[in-house]
Amino acid sequence: TGSLIVTGSAEFLYLSGSTTAGTWSSGGAMAVARKYLAGAGTQNAGLAFGGEDTSSNIVACTEEYSGISWTTGGALQIARYNMGGAGTQNAGLAFGGETYSSTVTCTEEYSGISWSTGGALQIARRYLGGAGTQNAGLAFGGRNSSFSPVACTEEYNGSSWSAGPALGNVIRNNAGAGTGTTALSFGGYNNTSIVGLTEELSTTAATAN
Repeated sequence: TGSLIVTGSAEFLYLSGSTTAGTWSSGGAMAVARKYLAGAGTQNAGLAFGGEDTSSNIVACTEEYSGISWTTGGALQIARYNMGGAGTQNAGLAFGGETYSSTVTCTEEYSGISWSTGGALQIARRYLGGAGTQNAGLAFGGRNSSFSPVACTEEYNGSSWSAGPALGNVIRNNAGAGTGTTALSFGGYNNTSIVGLTEELSTTAATAN
């Protein structure tokens, strides 16, 4: 049985069934319709945070999914969108993104109740991919404050970010999945075209496929 959270629409959708064929069906609607948000967690314990609402306001609100419905969680300290997300409902991680005025480095950690300040990214960026957990997170790709796509990866140890192995390609608007040591970066935009590129991270290097 596979599971996947899609937090960019007014409904929570989930994939169920066998590993070879599944179906999507409607779940509970989010309390706040929004786009450009980040997410974490699992099908029955999801987390959605930040984004831009239907009035083009950047929001700080967080919602938690039970597998049936969304409820309000603790708000981000800094309202932003186009950020990276990782972790679980009770140990989430939000990093990077942008506010109305700038691309940011800030990281926040979610306890299941509230967000607190974590270690800042070394490189401010938005449209980035994320993976892993609150104590073993990954941030990769994205667009820096000079509006250029980047290949750099950073690794989070629960308190600070350090440089990790670079992606094989500069990319932004990519998505991510996996753990802090075996992750995927897929899709995105390289400033020329939309791509279907996938890269796999092992504990030693990123490999393009």
